[in-house]
Amino acid sequence: MFDNILEQQKIQKAQELKELGINPYPHFLKKEMSIAEYKEKFAYIKDNQNQRDESVYGVLAGRLKLLRLAGKSVFANIEDEQDNLQIYFNQNILGEQYFTILKKYLEVGDIVLVKGFPFMTKTGEFSLHVEQIQIATKSIIPLPEKYHGLTDIEQRYRKRYLDMIMNSEVRKDFIVRSKIVSYIRSFFDNKGFLEVETPMMHPIAGGANAKPFVTYHNALGVERFLRIAPELYLKRLIVGGFEAVYEINRCFRNEGMDLTHNPEFTTIEFYWAYHNYYDLMDLTEELFAMLLDKLNLDKKLEFDEKIIDFSKPFERISYKDALKKYGGLDDELINNKELILKKLKKDGFEANEKLELGHLQAELFDNYVEDKLINPTFVIDFPISISPLSRRSDKDASIAERFELFIAGREIANGFNELNDPLDQYERFLKQIEAKNAGDEEACEMDEDFVNALGYAMAPTAGQGIGIDRLVMLLINKKSIRDVVLFPAMRPLKNETKGE
Repeated sequence: MFDNILEQQKIQKAQELKELGINPYPHFLKKEMSIAEYKEKFAYIKDNQNQRDESVYGVLAGRLKLLRLAGKSVFANIEDEQDNLQIYFNQNILGEQYFTILKKYLEVGDIVLVKGFPFMTKTGEFSLHVEQIQIATKSIIPLPEKYHGLTDIEQRYRKRYLDMIMNSEVRKDFIVRSKIVSYIRSFFDNKGFLEVETPMMHPIAGGANAKPFVTYHNALGVERFLRIAPELYLKRLIVGGFEAVYEINRCFRNEGMDLTHNPEFTTIEFYWAYHNYYDLMDLTEELFAMLLDKLNLDKKLEFDEKIIDFSKPFERISYKDALKKYGGLDDELINNKELILKKLKKDGFEANEKLELGHLQAELFDNYVEDKLINPTFVIDFPISISPLSRRSDKDASIAERFELFIAGREIANGFNELNDPLDQYERFLKQIEAKNAGDEEACEMDEDFVNALGYAMAPTAGQGIGIDRLVMLLINKKSIRDVVLFPAMRPLKNETKGE
């Protein structure tokens, strides 16, 4: 490690600094303000070119991103979390001996602490005139070459820390992500919801149709499953007497990776007693309006070269009507297994003949409808067979009182009136076991404790989940989920060792 000749040279410089009595890794250093605060506080300097104010000082810190040596003077650029600033220092102020040391040992990539006053250069650039400068941390790996930077997308994801050093916009994206989560949390807190935390390791893989990650608890001597959804635990809390709860946390699904899927991802799930799925849809539209307002985004938002119109009420359309309107399919085909199978095979899609009608209708939806739902659209009243935890409609026993929200051809949210009939829930779990035996690896497992909890009575409740990662992608116009996850899952490199 660190055997590159340039790295060895930088390690040697760090050692030489120690021998000169200068610690290249000091501690107990304090900066007084951020670069942005410094610029705001001394903005009056910009009013007159060549102005300076030697009566005021700021103590700043940042990484050196540019270093220009000019005889007995040095111009440099430092960057902190959110901004950058030009600094200037010279031999007269620092003294010949220390200035000579800095010229030899200070390098791009090092982190420095500086104290100085604000001034405008002859070229009209707001800068800091350094009175004191100290190496705060010596870098020993050179940064990528300035003009080409870190452009390899795989390298950027694998070394996110370097990606953020070289691409300040990446840091800004994740600051926005953090704000989005904070706004969502405040939104639900103000609505009277209680934030809770539920287990990450489950004795039964349940709460959604997905393939779980399996681990083993040595002390208990049992398998555990990283949660695929918190749903069944959150609904247990409704049984216990809470009436409005939410959780923002990670879920894990042992599935493929693509532009919208990462094996670990963040969701918010919320459950609201004495409310229904129409209330959830209204709440979701209100949530989007709040986010657009807080983020100062236009109601016509660009995403992936599409314009998404948030200015109108979100469309609400039934599952079957969506198959007809957007999929161009007719009632005869939609309600006939044989015709569906024939259609799917003809168009080159896989079709499992063992699946029942509702699952085959889902294949139609995935292949002919989903990518056409560009503007915000609630698709409601799903087939009951693909909605094992949803309440059955009183008007039509073949459909569930459920919706999914689609925007830009992607599922953003899933919500429904919760099934609170324990006998019906038990039968649904049995159906899921049959589906698993028929080849559906993602079917839910039987959770007898959850059925038992429903036996104590759960109030009429509506619940919903929203994928935070996909929501952030939409709001900051990123095509890949890896652009909104700090450390996305990556395929191992050849000869990669553990921990790298």
